[in-house]
Amino acid sequence: MYDNILIPTDGSDGATVAFNHALDIATTHDATIHILNVADTTRDSITQIRGDVVDTLETEGDEIVLDAADRAQQRGLTTKTDVLQGEPYSTIVDYAEARDVGLIVMPTHGRRGLERFLLGSTTERVVRRADTPVLTIRPDEDITVTYPYQDILLPTDGSDCATDALTTGIDVATAEKATLQLLSVVNMTSLGADVLIQMQMEALEESANTIIEEATDHAETEGVDSVSGSVEFGSSIHRAILSHIEEHDVDLVVVGTHGRTGFDRYVLGSVTEKLVRTSPVPVLTVRSSQ
Repeated sequence: MYDNILIPTDGSDGATVAFNHALDIATTHDATIHILNVADTTRDSITQIRGDVVDTLETEGDEIVLDAADRAQQRGLTTKTDVLQGEPYSTIVDYAEARDVGLIVMPTHGRRGLERFLLGSTTERVVRRADTPVLTIRPDEDITVTYPYQDILLPTDGSDCATDALTTGIDVATAEKATLQLLSVVNMTSLGADVLIQMQMEALEESANTIIEEATDHAETEGVDSVSGSVEFGSSIHRAILSHIEEHDVDLVVVGTHGRTGFDRYVLGSVTEKLVRTSPVPVLTVRSSQ
């Protein structure tokens, strides 16, 4: 999955954090770095200078990708650069598909100065629509970016979406020789307040343990050397995952997103969305094929 890595960049500080991490991955796996800047033609970028029509965004994009390519080449990496015009998110998704990209690396927000916990519209749309796994990184002071990965967390509920993420998580853990931590969170808010609550808890816990056991067996069969699994209870799934990240020195979270067919109908699961916005470590999202 690391043969071709795509880094869309706008030259912002946030893009720099993601870019540096992508270079580390590419260096380890001898991957080709694709550096893409999209001149957003959905907004006015045309300026009149001495009678000539000059696309200032495209000119700026040329400078951004050349600078980034120079930094990549200094580390001995093969690079390919492009400055394209169009809708940023769809251009990125189409580019990744056309060039057999195995990984897209993006910051959660860039130079438009979005609020701390708001996911930038371009990144959000790429995560929702790309069939290629997307590695997102929050460019904030409290983010921890560690590479090589030693501990990878994969939250799972046994769904098709989680199963797709498990396949990718296994690939990453194998490639990085990392420990794969499997986590299933029993959502306490789904329990009723009647005499059957204890039976409900036991049934949910048993189901979660079965999910972890099956995922563990699959990971070990596929060659992951170190696999651990746990079941936790909580009133908020994403907060339970965040607590697990802090308590178990996790370096990367791998999680699935939900996809539906139909005209522009794509759903980013609420837990995944919150993780991408708030995780203190990089998050690798995998769009479900279901």
